[in-house]
Amino acid sequence: MADSRVEEIADGIYRVSTCLPHAVGDRDLTVNQFLVLADEPLLFHTGLRASFTETSAAVARVLPLERLRWLSFGHVEADECGAMNHYLAAAPRMEVAFGALGCRVSVDDLADRLPRRLAPGEAIDLGGRRVVALPTPHAPHNAEAQVLYEETTGALLCGDLFSQLGDGPAVTTDSLVDDAVEAEAVLSWACPGAPVPEALECLADLEPRTLAVMHGSSFEGDGGGALRELAVAWRRRWG
Repeated sequence: MADSRVEEIADGIYRVSTCLPHAVGDRDLTVNQFLVLADEPLLFHTGLRASFTETSAAVARVLPLERLRWLSFGHVEADECGAMNHYLAAAPRMEVAFGALGCRVSVDDLADRLPRRLAPGEAIDLGGRRVVALPTPHAPHNAEAQVLYEETTGALLCGDLFSQLGDGPAVTTDSLVDDAVEAEAVLSWACPGAPVPEALECLADLEPRTLAVMHGSSFEGDGGGALRELAVAWRRRWG
């Protein structure tokens, strides 16, 4: 497993990125975590259980693991939460915060400590920052899917939305739309029909300034415009 890289993509928000070589045929794929600094720091995604040694060492370059207070993720899948219990063991005060549906069907059983169940639109006060939980069922997949919106920076921690293949820069101002459409054409992992474009259009109303993407580069700029543009391209391609 390659060493994980750490770069600040917005004020106090760090991207921890691990590249998986040739994960999709001959194409690389990045698995990204996002660390939100505050009085009670939050980690969004854990990465794969097998990559915990690398990812935790990268997180520790920003702050000691034992300071981590909150853990959340986009949905229940190995790259999103595979190392969940490793992080819970390393950070005694850490609490998992996830949507009620996902807790009921998976996380209550999987997590070594009982999670906090989040209602739709509920905010977590991190101390100096707030993140809001926004359910996105089946967008791009899994009924329990969610994103987090960090209000201070206008950063949308958008999980698998805008996924791209390859190992690009940590953050870009270039459009991600074409690359996201290409990735979906290759991976075919999204729910068909309306859920993805409808979720994109709803999230666009937040007018985020940063899109923190799980796979591929993050985006800085007119996040609302980017979300609407991807919704149009998605409907055109997949109805």
